[in-house]
Amino acid sequence: MQLLKDKILKEGRVLSDTVLKVDSFLNHQIDPLIMKEIGDEFANRFTDEVITKILTIESSGIAPATMLGLTIGAPVVFARKRKSLTLSGNLYSAEVHSFTKNETNEISVSKDFLSADDNVLIIDDFLANGEAVKGLLDIAEQAGANVIGVGIVIEKGFQQGGMLLREQGVRIESLANIKSLANGQVEFFD
Repeated sequence: MQLLKDKILKEGRVLSDTVLKVDSFLNHQIDPLIMKEIGDEFANRFTDEVITKILTIESSGIAPATMLGLTIGAPVVFARKRKSLTLSGNLYSAEVHSFTKNETNEISVSKDFLSADDNVLIIDDFLANGEAVKGLLDIAEQAGANVIGVGIVIEKGFQQGGMLLREQGVRIESLANIKSLANGQVEFFD
């Protein structure tokens, strides 16, 4: 998706060979216009599928997932990283290690919002080592839901997550796939 690549090149900041900061439009401040384009692009890439639920993880996956939900008319369910008083019992849960934050969180989704009747599309902001996606796949499996694929805004193709998930037969559609962040420069796969 050229618009996204251009936005990354213009506003993204390479912090190291493995960390790209895109908080000006995706992870802290949200650019609703590009999020709408991202939602439309995911809808186009999965137009051959019937999607009954979109599953993501808080917080940076919510904006692109919501825009996709708006485009296709499907509800968005997000896995919470922290349990609240209103989210207790009756949960699907999985552990997810965050590469960027170097911490492990238990993520949870209420059983009220995900079931074996659902065709699920997983959406997330980044794919690096694949931990968040694996946690969401685990939750969908616990629910007996059919996962039709995974939509990723930015994949760090130089890390192993995408390769490992694809080897397991998971359909992954990445809108921007980064080949390298070496020497402070973003290089994309064609």
